[in-house]
Amino acid sequence: MNNFDFKNPTKIIFGKDTIKNIKEEIPADAKVLLLYGGGSIKKNGIYEQVKTALADADVTEFGGIPANPEYAKLMDALKVIKDENITYLLAVGGGSVIDGTKFLSAAAVYDGETPWDILTKNIRTEKGMPFGTVLTLPATGSEMNYGAVITREETKEKLAMGGPGLFPVFSILDPQVITSIPKRQLVNGLTDAFTHVLEQYMTYPVGALLQDRFAESILQTLIEIAPKVLEDPTDYKAASNFMWSCTMALNGLIQKGVPTDWAVHAIGHELTALFGIDHARTLAVIAPSHYKFNFEDKKEKLAQYAERIWGINKGSTDDKAYEAITKTEAFFNNLGIDTKLSDYTKEYEGTAEKIAQRFTDRGWTGLGEHQTLSPRRVEKIVKMAY
Repeated sequence: MNNFDFKNPTKIIFGKDTIKNIKEEIPADAKVLLLYGGGSIKKNGIYEQVKTALADADVTEFGGIPANPEYAKLMDALKVIKDENITYLLAVGGGSVIDGTKFLSAAAVYDGETPWDILTKNIRTEKGMPFGTVLTLPATGSEMNYGAVITREETKEKLAMGGPGLFPVFSILDPQVITSIPKRQLVNGLTDAFTHVLEQYMTYPVGALLQDRFAESILQTLIEIAPKVLEDPTDYKAASNFMWSCTMALNGLIQKGVPTDWAVHAIGHELTALFGIDHARTLAVIAPSHYKFNFEDKKEKLAQYAERIWGINKGSTDDKAYEAITKTEAFFNNLGIDTKLSDYTKEYEGTAEKIAQRFTDRGWTGLGEHQTLSPRRVEKIVKMAY
């Protein structure tokens, strides 16, 4: 197992009817900016619960953060923060709203002229404006980590940022919220969380037995509860396991002591930026081709995954590893996720070259756990996913 440091300061408040606890977590003298998305929280009762909990607080609202948090929209929110002397942020939403709030947390204290530099120059935020979250869509794990991804429409870019100053102070996780989530978003959440685990697990063995089994337990849980969540979102037992699995998939724990990949995400972000494809679906498009292209590097873990997750015990290491890729793609398909780029756009020709050039321009010359995936190799992976 590799050396590691681990600290996660986010307080989790999990369970039924916990949204009312917000009032106990935010300082009484705070000037709060309440951030949310397209307004669904006003239809499903979450907004009313939040407003009731904040009845005695000084609250300003900012809605309309889109599914891929857009830089220009967030800059409007940043102006509100400055004009209203906001001191505390509250994100009520899924990963997009929380990611947008993390950007604002960083930008509010950034002393540079252009906040976009935080992303393009990989500036780590050591201390941001404090914020909490009320999770309304399990998927990204953003409620318990310090990473975020922001989109800029004018340049068709989607870039990551982070730093230890961007952990939420607290996050409220009430599994009952999933009852109002459209099936498409539930499918996306399951796929996103599943792929988050694979990015931290599907590399090569380093003797991290417990870490592997942590990761495998999340994968097994997602496979088990997926049909139950999709059939009946009011099933609290399934919903609670779904929500906690999504959080555990990317709160930092399972990546400690092991190599991690993240090339699937890097490539997938470009597909979202270029075509507007749902983030989770871009991951399902790229992952199978990525594993096939990097088969020799990953086959030991692929075979282990085949045995422990899919019960494949016959055949050689290569046989089991190939079957594991097939099973993974079938899992996505069974959820209703298409796994070829041509399923989403007829304008896919030239995409591989465009992404490779972007990576070259950014100096991203070595992705993956071995840092050997050059832009030229990325180009081949994308073409395999057409």
